[in-house]
Amino acid sequence: MNNPSTSSTATGSVSVRPIDVVIVGAGIVGLAHAAHAVANGLTVTIIERDHHAAGASVRNFGHCCITAQSGELYELAQTSRKYWLEFAERAGFWASEAGAVVLARTDAELAVLRELVAVREPGQVELLSPDETRARLGSGTGASAADTSSAWPDLLGGAFLRDDLRVDPRTTVAKLAEWLSRQPGVELHWNTSALGFSRDGDLATVQTSRGDFTAKRVFVCVGHDVDYLFPELAAEHEIQRCALQMSLAAKPGGVEFAPAVLTATSMLRYPAFTEMPAAASLRDEVRQTRPDLLEIGANVMFTQRPDGTVILGDSHHYHHTADPFLDEAVSTALNTEIAARIGEPLEIIQRWQGIYASSDVAPILVRDVHPRVTVVSVTSGVGMTLSFGLAHRNISRLF
Repeated sequence: MNNPSTSSTATGSVSVRPIDVVIVGAGIVGLAHAAHAVANGLTVTIIERDHHAAGASVRNFGHCCITAQSGELYELAQTSRKYWLEFAERAGFWASEAGAVVLARTDAELAVLRELVAVREPGQVELLSPDETRARLGSGTGASAADTSSAWPDLLGGAFLRDDLRVDPRTTVAKLAEWLSRQPGVELHWNTSALGFSRDGDLATVQTSRGDFTAKRVFVCVGHDVDYLFPELAAEHEIQRCALQMSLAAKPGGVEFAPAVLTATSMLRYPAFTEMPAAASLRDEVRQTRPDLLEIGANVMFTQRPDGTVILGDSHHYHHTADPFLDEAVSTALNTEIAARIGEPLEIIQRWQGIYASSDVAPILVRDVHPRVTVVSVTSGVGMTLSFGLAHRNISRLF
C-alpha cells in the first residue's frame, strides 16, 4: 500500500499531504463508503482497531433484506442492491440473487403476505402454494415439488421475495477489504484505533494509535461503538447494543436451499410486513400460540452458506453494554423451531453472540460532528442491507 499522501515510520504512519477520505471502521458500512470513494477516483485511507473485522458484519445472516423495507429504507435498500452486485463482481465475493421465501403455516400469516403482494409492483412478491413454496426451497439439488413433500412440513403456503440478495457473512468483508487494499490510492491500516478528531481549516485530522491522518473528509463508521468516540451523540440518538443469539448447523442431510427463509416472527419485525393491516392479527396469534418467541424478541429465520452450513437465529435483547453470556434456553427455542420448519434434525456446530446498533429515535444516524467529520451508523439491524446504498448517498454528496 503505497499512497504518496502518507509516509511510514517504525512507530506508525503520519500524514504529510491530505487524503481525500479517511474511513474509521472496516465493517461493511465503512468498506462500502471506501468502495464508492474509490469508484469516484478518491484517495482513501481506512483504519480499523482490530486485526480483522469481527463485529456485526461477520455475525449476521448474510441476508440483504431488500423487500421487507419501506419508505426511505426501501429506497436505500434498492440502491444498495445495485451496488452489492456491482462490487461483488469487482471484488470477487459471492453474492446470489436467490431472493427470500417467507413460510406461512396459518391463515393470519398468509393474510399479511396477500396484503404485501397487493401493494408491491407485480412480481416483486409472489404468493406461493405449499408445493410452490417447497419447490422454491427444494430438499436437494434438482429436487422437484414431488420430491420435497417430507421437507418443509405444515405449510399453508408462502411468498417469494424476488429482490433479496444473499452473501456469505464469514467471507464477504474480508474479500472486499482485500480488494480495496489493492486499489491505487488506498491504504488500509489494521490494529489502528481512532483516538480523537480535530479541524484545521478545510481539513480534518484523525488522531490514532499510529499517528495522525489528515483528510478532506472523514466518515466514522463504527456501528454500535459510537459511544466510545462520541458519547453525547450516542446518548442523544439513544443508541443501545442489540445482542443476538445465533448458531451454525452442519449441512442438514439432503437439504439445500438458496433463498433466505423467514417465518411469522420475521413478519413482526420488518416494516413492510408490520405496516400491513393484517399484522395486528398475526401478532395476536403469535402472542397466544408462541409467547415465548415474542419474549425473546425472536426473528426465526435461517440461511444456508455456500458450504452447506446453516445460520440460525435469532433473539433480540437490548443493553448499553451487552454481557457476553448466552442463555441456552433461548438458543434451544430458536433451533428447535427452525428444525421443525425444515423438517430435519440439526447438528449445532457453533454458537455466538451477534450485535448491532439499535435506536428508537431513527433507523439511521448520519451526523456531522465537525464540518468535515461525519458519523454514520445503521441503528436498525439492517446494516448489511443498507450499506452500499447509504454509502452511495454520502459519497455522492461530496461532489
